[in-house]
Amino acid sequence: MSHQGEVQEAGDDLAATRLAGRGFFVTLEGVDRSGKTTQVERLCASLAARGLPVGVRGVPGGSLREPGGTPVGEAVREVLLHRPHAVSSWAEALLYAAARAQLVADVVRPSLEDGLIVVLDRYIDSSLAYQGCARGLGIDAVLEVNQRATGGLLPDLTLLLKVDPGRAAGRPGRPPDRLESEGLTLQTRVAAGYDELARRYPRRIVVLDGERPAAEVAAEVERATLVALSALPAVASPVEQGANGVR
Repeated sequence: MSHQGEVQEAGDDLAATRLAGRGFFVTLEGVDRSGKTTQVERLCASLAARGLPVGVRGVPGGSLREPGGTPVGEAVREVLLHRPHAVSSWAEALLYAAARAQLVADVVRPSLEDGLIVVLDRYIDSSLAYQGCARGLGIDAVLEVNQRATGGLLPDLTLLLKVDPGRAAGRPGRPPDRLESEGLTLQTRVAAGYDELARRYPRRIVVLDGERPAAEVAAEVERATLVALSALPAVASPVEQGANGVR
């Protein structure tokens, strides 16, 4: 069987032997209106259709967004995105980190411990691109704050949807939030930040052409996720662990 065929047939094997006790953490990133939310929904649906355990604790097939996913996170989201007041760059970075800390503690870690595939719309890389690069706070400084906030939890796989910021801004959708309202200058700096992150972390970040039709992007998102899942080592059964002297 070809490698592609092995990936397509991996559902039962992955669910039974590779995800137990560790789960798999996938994040989608990109400039505003790059299509992340659509692709998160499509990825969750396609993985569920394959019989893979995608979702969060108590919500099979569900996905998460940032900031959000908890009462604290949703309150922070309202402050950061939907209020007209000015927010300093470090206040912005710390509020995102606070919402993220709560989400990881309450939802992400417990779901990974349950052996679930957790799919998240934005995570630490958003802070590195927006606050670290576009706001000029520095990637390393913002990363340090977020490592403390999340206990060092990084995604197993990050899918970066690369879209020209100008074309992304012209896509139809909801009214612009506070960050989108800052215009193309900010989004161009964010895009440059994501390019830098892709260079820094090539093993974790997979860059995909987000300007293609949504169905084509979805197929690439699914393929990249299945390839990464197929590379996971199998988890030994309790009997095998005992035979190998593992406790």
